[in-house]
Amino acid sequence: MSEKLRLHVDVVSDVVCPWCYIGKRRLEGALALLDDVDVSVRWRPFFLNPWIPREGIARDKYLEAKFGSVDAYKRIASNVAQAAASEGLTYNSETINRQPNTIDCHRLIFWAEQKGASGEMKQRLMDLYFKDGADLTDTDVLVQAAVDCGLDGQEIRARLASNEDVETISQAAQAAANAGISGVPTFILGGKYGVSGAQPAEQLASAIRQVAALGQEK
Repeated sequence: MSEKLRLHVDVVSDVVCPWCYIGKRRLEGALALLDDVDVSVRWRPFFLNPWIPREGIARDKYLEAKFGSVDAYKRIASNVAQAAASEGLTYNSETINRQPNTIDCHRLIFWAEQKGASGEMKQRLMDLYFKDGADLTDTDVLVQAAVDCGLDGQEIRARLASNEDVETISQAAQAAANAGISGVPTFILGGKYGVSGAQPAEQLASAIRQVAALGQEK
């Protein structure tokens, strides 16, 4: 029996990006198709809206600034909701009242990675935001998300109150921007090849298999 191909995939994305929400599910679908490739995944930070202050802003104010009006976004949201539903996801855009700065979310994902739970944390935060309209600037919400993913609540509360890893996350997000990444999700395959956008699972699986094979040939 031949040895499995191996590939590392870095996913540059943000928890408040609806296409990243959909893209994560499609990546999971791709991995389910790849019984011949052993794929390791790392979640990398990206700030979709770096201008949002740490305390966040009202959702309506954000939509007006970014899309011109709340009504203008509703047309976009309808298309996104349909795409999400096709992947078994729920996008309740009208339940979101606050647009967060996501640096603390990325800190949680980074800390969860050290416990082998980064993907779980990423999903929990996105579910809270897109399904429940939770305020991701609320420390209690973030601490409970961490507890849900098996992290220690008291420890996480203390770490969130500090500046621990703020610079690390900021530098990583800036490095992605400096590398020319402006649209997310972006999947970096084998550290060399970029696939941008929430690609269908079959296309993503094909790209992963091709890049893994290239690595095997060297």
